[in-house]
Amino acid sequence: MDTMRDRFIAITSQLLAEEPRLAVVLADISADGFAPARRAHPDRVINVGIREQLLIGAGAGMALTGMRPIVHTFASFLVERPFEQVKLDFGHQGVGGILVSAGGSYDWPAGGFTHMAPGDVALLDTLEGWTIHVPGHPDEAEALLREAVDGDDRVYVRLSLQANRQARPVGRSASSTSSTGATGFSVVREGRDGTVVAVGPMLDNVLAATEGLDVNVLYATTVRPFDGAGLRRAVGAGPGADVVIVEPYLAGTSTAAANEALMELPHRVLGLGVGRAELRRYGQMEEHLAAHGLDARGLRERITGFLPA
Repeated sequence: MDTMRDRFIAITSQLLAEEPRLAVVLADISADGFAPARRAHPDRVINVGIREQLLIGAGAGMALTGMRPIVHTFASFLVERPFEQVKLDFGHQGVGGILVSAGGSYDWPAGGFTHMAPGDVALLDTLEGWTIHVPGHPDEAEALLREAVDGDDRVYVRLSLQANRQARPVGRSASSTSSTGATGFSVVREGRDGTVVAVGPMLDNVLAATEGLDVNVLYATTVRPFDGAGLRRAVGAGPGADVVIVEPYLAGTSTAAANEALMELPHRVLGLGVGRAELRRYGQMEEHLAAHGLDARGLRERITGFLPA
């Protein structure tokens, strides 16, 4: 299976030939992959070098002219380093664009903490009007990217090397939509003793962790807007609700949204994800997952410890 980043490069290169207003702005990352597209469309594939603030400013400037920019680099350099430009150049100026990150929370541990971004979604969530997609498979990344290219709004697509074995319907092809019209959470497994929301590449580990448990498992690839209506439907009309949200980035990023969705119902919410403590040994991605309790074993222990016996 190709990676989400491989698929992104291939599909975007194809879309450049089909969509005359589409442009790609790079900061060295993935420049080699886009080399053929840059030769074919030198005015619409721009590499600004290692200048991430300029990366965002150039993309927003293109949007002001009516173009649809895709701005791409590692998550830590796309959201964290140029955050002021994201806030002002896109948000304050009221223009749309697509930010596509690579690297996830710790896809390349040897790069050190400079190349890790477990807080990217939480940080972007402080801004108004961003749709945030977290695909769990290259096919899902492609579908969400194609849908984003068709629009004019502000979209963040978070790509990772971690992926589920099976792709699921997302975007307009998904059967579940939220009350806002955005893609909603899909029901993967039904149960009576609680609800577990698996975000993007966390689904396989969540399914393994909840094997044999009588719980709902919901799958989310679009986390903003948050599908509060879908969560309320899943917990049902009982006297209370127990909800676990498993996200591949900072733990607790979506607990406030879940609390707001369930505010009229007695409930408990447990947010699982990447901890705040910095793990200073490089290791491998799988070791980071285990250290944060996001492997199947760690998830099972924490989920069963939270849900009523």
